[in-house]
Amino acid sequence: MSVELTEGMKAPGFALANDQGGEVTLESLRGKPVVLYFYPMDDTPGCTKEACAFKDRGAEFRALGAVILGVSKDPLESHAKFRTKYGLDFPLLSDTSGKVLEAYGVWKEKSIFGRTALGVVRSTFLIDREGVIRKAWRKVKVGGHDDEILAALRAL
Repeated sequence: MSVELTEGMKAPGFALANDQGGEVTLESLRGKPVVLYFYPMDDTPGCTKEACAFKDRGAEFRALGAVILGVSKDPLESHAKFRTKYGLDFPLLSDTSGKVLEAYGVWKEKSIFGRTALGVVRSTFLIDREGVIRKAWRKVKVGGHDDEILAALRAL
């Protein structure tokens, strides 16, 4: 069982493939605030709404120096289709092994239509320029979540 990450803790490092053929590491983003969001599945209603909210407010995030990264277990091919279909302007990272999902404590047992199964609990972490978690949102409700993140970014 993983440790529950809380504000003030160092964010677990990672190196994940992105849908554009490269690799993203948390270490390479040092010096920039990072909005690291975990979502269940590409091209589903809630995940699409969340991703499009980040895209639609992208200029505001960029003005604050923030990097947005979406992470799910979906393969890179699925990410590429999802990103292209909705014109997403930030990388989607593939964690098919689930190691990063587990490190951030977002791979959990969930109840879906009365059945329990392991899955991604929609969560977002705001990581500061030094790699420290400044805010953690778990069991995210998509509506208004972008406003919450922007407010927390402005407070950094």
